[in-house]
Amino acid sequence: MRGRWAQGLEPRGFTWVIKDRLAASERPGGFARNHRKVRRQEELIWLAGNGFTHVLSLLESPHNLHAYDEADLAYEHLPLGRRDEWGAHLPVIYSTLKSWLDDPDERVLIHHEEFGERLLGVLAGYLLYAGAVHDGSHAIVLIEKLTGRQLGAPGREIVAATIDEGLTDAGVPAT
Repeated sequence: MRGRWAQGLEPRGFTWVIKDRLAASERPGGFARNHRKVRRQEELIWLAGNGFTHVLSLLESPHNLHAYDEADLAYEHLPLGRRDEWGAHLPVIYSTLKSWLDDPDERVLIHHEEFGERLLGVLAGYLLYAGAVHDGSHAIVLIEKLTGRQLGAPGREIVAATIDEGLTDAGVPAT
């Protein structure tokens, strides 16, 4: 392949959360009925070509995992789950991201089915966890500015769960 198509296709909703380190998008290939295998392949080519070293899938199902193997992209599948599971799941999600991002050579993409509330809530929660911000409202405003989307109730509930579970930067009280 030559030209533009050889470079692949940027995933839909692609946004840097931490410039050149942590990005987010909808599931490569699109979500649910809109999912297309050819688009998924193009997006995985783009991710590999742009130096992504890990993909973190928050999907409930193992969709796409075989495609990461085929594209030789390292990945982890950590379903976000239901509200009553967040206390167990969020610490694992956040610590996995942090362990990867502690290595300056890592470039990570995190995705959920859609580029929506639940994904944005996890991102805001991660900013609290990593100590990039020190209160929930700041995390919410920052994610809204980065993504150009308002964080509604489902995303705010994830931020609240992050705070309620004490998953914030050690020693810094979150509000």
